[in-house]
Amino acid sequence: MNISVIIPVYNASEFLEKAVDSALPFEEVKEIVLIEDQSTDDSLEICRKLVFKDPRIKLYQHPDKGNHGAGATRNLGLEKAGCEFISFLDADDHYLPNRFDAEREIFKDQKIEGVFGAIGVEYLSEKGRKEFQDKFKNVSLTTVNFPAEGEEVLKGLLGLTSKVFGTFFHLNTLTIRKTALVKSNLRFNENLRVHQDSDFIIKLAYHCYLKSGIIDKAIAIRGVHDNNRITKIIRYSPQYNQRQFLLWKSLYEWADANPLPPDGKRKIYLTYKSFDLSLKTGFNKYFCTFLEVIKNPQILKTQYRFTYLNR
Repeated sequence: MNISVIIPVYNASEFLEKAVDSALPFEEVKEIVLIEDQSTDDSLEICRKLVFKDPRIKLYQHPDKGNHGAGATRNLGLEKAGCEFISFLDADDHYLPNRFDAEREIFKDQKIEGVFGAIGVEYLSEKGRKEFQDKFKNVSLTTVNFPAEGEEVLKGLLGLTSKVFGTFFHLNTLTIRKTALVKSNLRFNENLRVHQDSDFIIKLAYHCYLKSGIIDKAIAIRGVHDNNRITKIIRYSPQYNQRQFLLWKSLYEWADANPLPPDGKRKIYLTYKSFDLSLKTGFNKYFCTFLEVIKNPQILKTQYRFTYLNR
């Protein structure tokens, strides 16, 4: 295997070197692609110093040296990456020594185009710990609940399996064949300033043949600190609903253009419309409407005269 590790860099000076150092020991990692996104701290200077640390470390910026967000930054990384396999690492996170253990075996099967695993948590500040635990309780491992591959991964991510699969795996735990991304012309949605990773993962699960790897223990660690965006938004607040609406709108438009299974299209459509209604009617009405929609999906079709469900 030969792997390009893509690290988007924005205001991560405190953590960046640890992230890079965690990827260097792997023989399979042939290059580490740093994409600096106009940080306001000294991240760029640290990137420049890291380039001299190891010839595998490469530094790029956007052509205009501007700030374009995580989606565009990862896309630039995909453009610059030259290896057969792609993996991702956030600049405030790090890999564990078992990061590619599953990949070494699973990718011997040429049918497999992507492998994903579990991510753990490291608390880097007391404020970060409190915010994270307030939102996610005592969840210390982000993972899926049972092994899966192929179509079952997409169904699991959309909540369409008979058992609860888990609705997310972290981008830091994904390794994908570059040819699979080229084949499907898949990139991150640059219009999403947040949730580009969730959008990308669901689309990836449809376009590519994914298989779970190590899901019972962490293969990477998410650094939780004072400035994590994931902990700042209160669930079902207007800001949360707005961001979820944009995510599911992106997925709805994509699903409308692709021959997804009918139950997958339906789930995406109903979730998109539930957040659409939440923004139009407010939280209390949204919550009641959402419950009614889940019980009876025909409500949307009848009340708003949508025809999407019959496509």
